[in-house]
Amino acid sequence: MLAALALAACSGGTSGGADEAAARGTTAPAPADTGAPAGEITVAAASDLRPAFEELGEAFRRDTGTRVTFVFGSSGQLREQILNGAPFDLFASANVEYADEVVEAGRGDASTKADYAYGRIVLWTRDPADLPDAIGGLADARYRRIAIANPRHAPYGVAAEQALRATGVYDDVERRLVYGENVSDTFRIARSGNADVAIVALSLAIADGGRYRLVPDDLHEPLRQTLVVTSTGARGEAARAFAAFVSSPAGREVMVRYGFVLPGERLPAG
Repeated sequence: MLAALALAACSGGTSGGADEAAARGTTAPAPADTGAPAGEITVAAASDLRPAFEELGEAFRRDTGTRVTFVFGSSGQLREQILNGAPFDLFASANVEYADEVVEAGRGDASTKADYAYGRIVLWTRDPADLPDAIGGLADARYRRIAIANPRHAPYGVAAEQALRATGVYDDVERRLVYGENVSDTFRIARSGNADVAIVALSLAIADGGRYRLVPDDLHEPLRQTLVVTSTGARGEAARAFAAFVSSPAGREVMVRYGFVLPGERLPAG
């Protein structure tokens, strides 16, 4: 399994490679010390975290000497891998429910479960001139393909669908929806021109550097993002240290820069 993760994750620096596919089955062994050295940990992280966590992982390596390898994907698919015994050391979910399920299955340390951020969704188009003024503008027939993350296992897809329904345009656009495996894949679909517009994570839009339109947060349930340590022993301690680093002043500065709202802080207007 460790070899498979090495293939799935980027071998250079601190970042993971291709987004992971979901594992099958329901076996849920308890967290265990893998015996691997604590000089490296593997973090299963929701794909909206890629730009922020890659930066944080490199800073953490410089500060502690511990290398962080990331496996990015949809939170639901990563949860399935953890329940099937994937040797991740930390799970950073884009919602609280998947983290709770990992804890309830005995695969996460309940004492380490903590909220680390609230996410935002935005409208994004490859050509800024095509950006709608508001989410209700997606009813316009010129948006022939609208990309959102798959709501079956991606919290950002759930938020996108909720916003479409709250705005009253879901029935108009349902047949035009195309689904990414996760929110990062959704952004890729729109950026490649295979969708006219996408509803994606603010963090990814900021990292891209282009224009975007914030979706009002009262149109969907809060994207309450939660993490939990999923290993024990030396690697579990290193995972706890990385989780603490995410919530440290240095970590908070990075998260805010990518548009995340921190626990205890108010959402900005928009």
